[in-house]
Amino acid sequence: MERYDAAIVGGGIIGLASAWRARQRGLRVCVLERGEPGGGATWAAAGVLAPDQESPAFTALARRSRELWPAFAAELGDVGYTECGSLALAFGDEEPPAAEAEWVDRDACLALEPGVSPECAGAWLMERDAQVDPRRVVAALVALLDDAIRPGSDVVEATADGVELADGSRLACDRVVLAAGAWSSRRLARRLPIRPVKGQTLRLRGPLPATRIIRSAHVYVVPRASGETVLGATVEEAGYDTDATDAATELLLREAVRAVPAVAGLALVEAAASVRPGTPDDEPLIGEWEGMIVAGGHYRNGILLAPVTADAVAALLAGEEPAAEVAPFSPLRFL
Repeated sequence: MERYDAAIVGGGIIGLASAWRARQRGLRVCVLERGEPGGGATWAAAGVLAPDQESPAFTALARRSRELWPAFAAELGDVGYTECGSLALAFGDEEPPAAEAEWVDRDACLALEPGVSPECAGAWLMERDAQVDPRRVVAALVALLDDAIRPGSDVVEATADGVELADGSRLACDRVVLAAGAWSSRRLARRLPIRPVKGQTLRLRGPLPATRIIRSAHVYVVPRASGETVLGATVEEAGYDTDATDAATELLLREAVRAVPAVAGLALVEAAASVRPGTPDDEPLIGEWEGMIVAGGHYRNGILLAPVTADAVAALLAGEEPAAEVAPFSPLRFL
């Protein structure tokens, strides 16, 4: 029977990044992915790196991960990392999305981004917000991990010392890491408090409608230097349904055009839907759980939190304590 230091179940950005960091520590790892690497929630993600103001603990974790992103991206190569900043448009009495946000009135907002709606009252400017292309991140990680990744490996049972695959084979390891996103609790750890939350994004092509990420209460518009603009994202309690729908497409386009009218002139090239891993408090699960390590429940922040989660998983695999910001997110908080 094959044996590894760690078997990582799930080949999205969290699982791949965790495997990479573990291998950098000299551990022998494998990544077991039932489909193709990055083919789930990571594929549909827009890649916004914006630590919005949530609980104090989450804000601290998100800020630490954002601070890690420049070096993380530099190690991977050209993955579209851009510190472009963002504008959160206000059409009424919206609250600032982050403590570091700076209010700019309507005229200043239009001076910064002439393409946004003149109906806005102003906007919250967050200069440090950034973006990355999750698909390029996955491609870079796949190249680095190479034969450590096993696509088409459907794990049907996970225990503290190994996993069993759908074909009946078993793989032994010192530690198992559950990083299968919304699928972690469906078959592998039924008591783990993770639920699927469907989200749909759109990809469009044409002249970029802005230079920054533009957000409103109902949509975000992410212009990329490549000529692609990403719109996101719906939040649907729809179980494990991953079908893109016309209704969601129409909603995203309508809200995006309201925020940035020039979006109406772009060509729709893709609608993608997947399921994110939600938790009872919509905050992540990072730590020990029934003899395994969990790296899940990242909900809408999987791309943002990938560096800090990967470092935490690698530390746990090496028998070390993760960064202090990770401690509040132990899965044991729900026991």
